[in-house]
Amino acid sequence: MAQNPNPHLGLALIALFFLAPIIDSVSVSDSDPNPPTVYEILPKFGLPGGLLPNSVTNYTLQSDGRFTVELEKPCYVQFEYLVYYDKTITGKLSYGSITELEGIQVQRFFFWLGVDEIKVDLPPSNSIYFQVGFINKKLDLEQFKTVHSCRDGLKGPCRGSWKWVLELPTPTEDIPMLITE
Repeated sequence: MAQNPNPHLGLALIALFFLAPIIDSVSVSDSDPNPPTVYEILPKFGLPGGLLPNSVTNYTLQSDGRFTVELEKPCYVQFEYLVYYDKTITGKLSYGSITELEGIQVQRFFFWLGVDEIKVDLPPSNSIYFQVGFINKKLDLEQFKTVHSCRDGLKGPCRGSWKWVLELPTPTEDIPMLITE
């Protein structure tokens, strides 16, 4: 019985066989009259399609997983937390995760914190994880399965600056004055 001189070759061929359909399906070309939407691409990488708002106008995905997503304009979506999406979002997509993420922030109390990474469990579970700095927050995956509408509205910018905090109304502006004589 002859031995296989390179046992890893078989594993590489099996991996190539299973990953080739994913790689082929995400290559976006100008010659494709109906390229997949970004909402169709995310599930092919094991991620929910509702991670991005409904206002995506364009996206590019390179063979190494680096991507750029363009929105109509910056906007907000209310999940369990309020999330801000910049007009341009970039990162690196791989199966089960988005790393090197730029352009998405989450509000915690009065602060806006940049989301650095998004991951799901492999094998899949009902949880999704958001890395914000050194904090890893586990959330229910269900809220990200549908694509949400953008909304414009918050007072002040949302770029992590202290200016937004300083623009918050004072308590006396929020509470009507009662005048008694």
